[in-house]
Amino acid sequence: MLRRSLAALVLLFFIMPFDSAIADKYDDTIKVFKEAGQSSAFFNSAHGYAVFPTIGKGGLVVGAAAGKGRVYVGGKHVGNTEFGQVSIGFQAGGQAYSMIVFLEDERAFREFASGSFKFGADATAVAITAGASAGAATTGSSAGASSSQNNAKTMSGGYYKGMAPFTVVKGGLMYEASIAGGGFTYQPL
Repeated sequence: MLRRSLAALVLLFFIMPFDSAIADKYDDTIKVFKEAGQSSAFFNSAHGYAVFPTIGKGGLVVGAAAGKGRVYVGGKHVGNTEFGQVSIGFQAGGQAYSMIVFLEDERAFREFASGSFKFGADATAVAITAGASAGAATTGSSAGASSSQNNAKTMSGGYYKGMAPFTVVKGGLMYEASIAGGGFTYQPL
């Protein structure tokens, strides 16, 4: 009886509407990137952006990363997206981070929205908070650090193939030297 009650409570917890909590999660993440270093300038020039409040990453020889996000154009929520990555190689640990991918123009948005976008091996996300962080490339992984939120720099000085990704580490520790593959999916509203 106790097991059934507990199971019912857990199920109820997961099916309850969390619209305001979800909206706050996205608003809070966007605010972090608007206030952090070089990423803030991209809000004024980007055609749109995809924001992921939490991407979970973990591995021990074989690893994976995944997260759900929203896509905004002109500040308006126009679709939902998912990020997925699988990796193999020397890796151990787990990490959670937030990510934003700025879309430079309409062409970059269309490419992202095609549902088959992958970052190249030489494109990595910039870590905005201090500490080690994993790159968000979908075909490779990297590590990086910045000493404060105000001095993060992009690797190329701007967009790479119309995209400019940034991450903020939320917690965890991940050691890795691996090869990864994955990408984004997009679902319009």
